[in-house]
Amino acid sequence: MNSANTVLEIKHIEKYYGNRSNITKAIGDISFEVDAGEFVAIMGASGSGKTTLLNVISTIDRVTSGHIFAAGRDITTLKGNDLNRFRREELGFVFQDFNLLNTLTARENIALALTIQGVGAEEVIERTNEVAKKLEITRILEKYPYQLSGGEKQRVASARAVITNPKLVLADEPTGALDSKSARQLLETFTYLNKDLKATILMVTHDAFAASYASRIIFIKDGQVFNEIARNDNSRKAFFSEIIDVMTLLGGDVSDAL
Repeated sequence: MNSANTVLEIKHIEKYYGNRSNITKAIGDISFEVDAGEFVAIMGASGSGKTTLLNVISTIDRVTSGHIFAAGRDITTLKGNDLNRFRREELGFVFQDFNLLNTLTARENIALALTIQGVGAEEVIERTNEVAKKLEITRILEKYPYQLSGGEKQRVASARAVITNPKLVLADEPTGALDSKSARQLLETFTYLNKDLKATILMVTHDAFAASYASRIIFIKDGQVFNEIARNDNSRKAFFSEIIDVMTLLGGDVSDAL
């Protein structure tokens, strides 16, 4: 890997589906890096390859060629127990549909990852209470998912994603099922996770408003990196305008990518 500060390094990855007579290229020679403490968004229209990219980084799918280094390891070579351990210990996940277990309370959903790791009961309680306080969800810890709003579910999912102190948090369209107020609250939660809890976040989104909370955006088109912009010292409003400009350059139906 290029630097001790690099949490994720994507090197010339390609992903093809199908057989020789009918091959579809989902990703074609993509390379980029994510440093510790960054909040990076991946954007692109439907079919651009951004979801496939997240799937291969999360090890849900495998690359056809190339390498992915995460937390200092080439994850394209991991198998079996090593792969399961990597997912469990180094990655946190926030999904569009929350993926909470309905038979468990919010507290139990958050604590589950620690329990699986074999953390002692007292420490599980302590760490769960701590992360719940930081994300302002203490009052809903004893509720079940069906008793929670979409925004509350997603904050519980965020707490679950960071409680193990993973090297990388992967978010797949995390605001997709939320109304605008809940989406804004969740994105402010992500900002807190990133700035205050030092979480490194990689978020796939088609939503320019959500992307404007990131510090850097990588745009994907036809399975390849099309452009990249960084927020730097710009206001979020100015960054949002810049995102819209790039999405317009991407061509096609811009509304599909906003």
